[in-house]
Amino acid sequence: MVKPIVVGAHYGLKDWIVQRATAIYMALFSLVFAFCLLGLPEFSFSAWTELFSAACVRFFGFLFVLSLCYHAWIGVRDIWMDYVKPVGVRLALHLITFFLLAGYAGWAIRILWRL
Repeated sequence: MVKPIVVGAHYGLKDWIVQRATAIYMALFSLVFAFCLLGLPEFSFSAWTELFSAACVRFFGFLFVLSLCYHAWIGVRDIWMDYVKPVGVRLALHLITFFLLAGYAGWAIRILWRL
């Protein structure tokens, strides 16, 4: 008889739903953003700056970046948990992934709000 190994993490359905929800948001944002870009009078820096001068574009753009980071975190974390067996190496990879994604989100804040 095979005994299931209980790890206590209880990931699974919640993360699966969150990953699908972030994918839907990113797809919808990409479509709306593409239509906004196609509606620009010209493809220039000034038109791009004017598009991002609206607070709602910056806000929904930042939500896109957060969704992307969380979506990537779930996917990469699952890869590390499935294929990297030594606990120390897995922890190091989790930390590297987390700090990289947090850095990317911080970088997006700096770009979008020019901090």
